[in-house]
Amino acid sequence: MMKVLPWMYNHEIVKGIEPSMRYKGDVPFAKWQAEAKKKLRELLGMDNLRPASDTHFTIEYVKEEEEYTEYRFTLESEVGYVFPSVMRVPKGLSGKLPVMICLQGHSTGMHISLGKPIFEKDVASISGGDRDFVVRGVKEGFVSIAVEQRNFGECGGHPEKGVPMCHVSSMNNILVGRTTIAERILDVSCVIDAIIANFDFIDRDNINLMGNSGGGTATFYTACLEDRIKLAMPSCAVCTYKHSIAAMEHCVCNFIPGIANYFDMGDLAGLIAPKALVVVNGKEDPIFPDEGVRESYEIIKKMYEAAGVPDKCALVTGDGGHRFYADPAWPVVKELLK
Repeated sequence: MMKVLPWMYNHEIVKGIEPSMRYKGDVPFAKWQAEAKKKLRELLGMDNLRPASDTHFTIEYVKEEEEYTEYRFTLESEVGYVFPSVMRVPKGLSGKLPVMICLQGHSTGMHISLGKPIFEKDVASISGGDRDFVVRGVKEGFVSIAVEQRNFGECGGHPEKGVPMCHVSSMNNILVGRTTIAERILDVSCVIDAIIANFDFIDRDNINLMGNSGGGTATFYTACLEDRIKLAMPSCAVCTYKHSIAAMEHCVCNFIPGIANYFDMGDLAGLIAPKALVVVNGKEDPIFPDEGVRESYEIIKKMYEAAGVPDKCALVTGDGGHRFYADPAWPVVKELLK
């Protein structure tokens, strides 16, 4: 008998599962959305978070630059947990301005999104992968905000090595019935609360969210639950579980206990609809393979058809690997936001 290693055995289990809450068209779509959203919140452990009653919004500085005004502020999203964000407001524009909230992936921190290298490896990360999201967002006319995600950069990353430190925090979450993804969703929602409450130039009806890799994962799940987002652009993150998360080693912060029993990522896009969704991937991405992305996207299209908005989703595929693709992606964003 052929010896089967545990990871191979468990991978076969994931591959063989038919998600029990996949939408089959046998109930009204709105009813399915309500039930699926409730289940996703339960799986994420959203109700086990400890939201702060007062986020203690604090502006640390305001800097005037030639092309933008930069604000750095902090928020207390959970009791005792404070995190920073940096917002750039483009100059020369008037009226209410659209917003793009930017989530970096597993990197040295949010300074990547700001195009400000700190570690030697940051230069290649930025220039070789369009990861300076805030820089591009400002050029596109968006108020752009870099959020420091939990366990990255200033919020738990290794201060000397410049690497994310997700493992212990994510495992502790599992012990108490919550997930790192849930925490990151809460933090984004707190940022939305803060900018709406404190800046009158924000167009509260045009708040958007993007991220690459781990930031794309947080973008996707946040868009499933946060109704104030108009458009979500996850990059190098949306894929079938069997092709990616279950098929190889990924950071533990990507995992949601039990989720494959109920949904695949394509199914969950039905919770993002009717919000606009731009899925970005790389044709040669080794950890979110193109085959799995396309299989997911076929399900996504069905979800958007069921929601009555088939033209509100798009797939943008770059020719390279695990990175963002700004030039082909941004025109699609602009078109879907019209």
